[in-house]
Amino acid sequence: MSVETVDTLVVGAGQAGVAMSEHLTKQGVPHLVLERARIAERWRTARWDSLVANGPAWHDRFPGLDFAAFDEDAFVPKDQVADYFAAYANAFGAPIRCGVEVTKVRPLDGRPGFRVDTADGTIEANSVVVATGAFQKPVVPPIVPAEAGLHQIHSNAYRNPGALPAGAVLVVGAGSSGVQIADELLRAGRRVTLSVGPHDRPPRAYRGRDFVWWLGVLGKWDIQAPAPGTEHVTIAVSGAHGGETIDFRRLAHRGMTLVGRTQDYRDGVLRFAPDLAATLVRGDAYYLALLDEADAYAARNGLDLPPEPEARVFPPDPACVTDPLDSLDLAQAGISTIIWATGYTSDFRWLEVDAFDAQGRPDHQRGISREPGLYFLGLPWLSGRGSSFIWGVWHDARYLADHIAARRGYLDHHLARCRPASAVSPAA
Repeated sequence: MSVETVDTLVVGAGQAGVAMSEHLTKQGVPHLVLERARIAERWRTARWDSLVANGPAWHDRFPGLDFAAFDEDAFVPKDQVADYFAAYANAFGAPIRCGVEVTKVRPLDGRPGFRVDTADGTIEANSVVVATGAFQKPVVPPIVPAEAGLHQIHSNAYRNPGALPAGAVLVVGAGSSGVQIADELLRAGRRVTLSVGPHDRPPRAYRGRDFVWWLGVLGKWDIQAPAPGTEHVTIAVSGAHGGETIDFRRLAHRGMTLVGRTQDYRDGVLRFAPDLAATLVRGDAYYLALLDEADAYAARNGLDLPPEPEARVFPPDPACVTDPLDSLDLAQAGISTIIWATGYTSDFRWLEVDAFDAQGRPDHQRGISREPGLYFLGLPWLSGRGSSFIWGVWHDARYLADHIAARRGYLDHHLARCRPASAVSPAA
């Protein structure tokens, strides 16, 4: 059986893989991108129907192409985001091969490069870029057993309120996914309980500028290492309904029941941590600190942006906060569905390489792994806070493409020096 060869193989054709292909193309590096489904497949089929991008169109894009059909301040629907990446790849002729799953990667014996086993045969590559992103394996905590008789799904399997069984819904997780799904269900007339964990709660906009702009001018996108214990703190932000600031108290005043972190389950009863009020206060502190920094920046730089004192006014604590539930009998509450908006973990079992630390996490510097020729792209905090965002992954890909091109030059130089003298043309 013949073995296909390529200089650089990119695994995954989501936003990371497309960005990587663009920069490798600019560097003149021969490469191939393998995608087990379609370009940007997760945007199409691993998200709920009404999802829109969490950032405005002027920001959540690559530098080389605008969202032509949308206003720059619009929040683009998920299918149009997927179409955007497909169009972007087509614009520069990205060598993407869809419908091919990579099953194993291991180093070649006695020479640089890797053997890559796929569903469509074997490929040998000098370099491999793992561009499978941060959202690989859904995490569902083993709290409520399957025999409890509830409809339990991860947020990646949620589509719309009508697709759920009749009855009340418990949503576990208060990041962007959890809070947007809970809000949609509430608007659809469902009784909703939301289990709230630690989160950052930025304003959607402040003094006429979106929060992504404030993070940019305040230098927060460029932070290169998370504060201790905040690597996986979720961000409660939404682009739904034209973009709005998430306020858990307002959700409660509209009829949603808030509870603390989900802890354990026994005999039909779910128990919650007594941390709801403190969690909301910590979220408020992040929100207010960002407003303070924005105000200071506007004053220092003489920005003519209208003050917004009302942004600091919070609604009163609802009853579910002042007298929180510590447990909930799910049958008595009529809850038929639990949606676990509890994030994802990585799954790199197919990588048989020495590129991981003792905890099984990629061991790298800005995506360059300790295994020569192996790279990671699209992971949170790969080089900074923006690394897992659309625009951030584009800049990380440029850095890795430069490194791949430089390494390729060293290998070419080595091969040239190793050629027999007879293979070198005499000087004229």
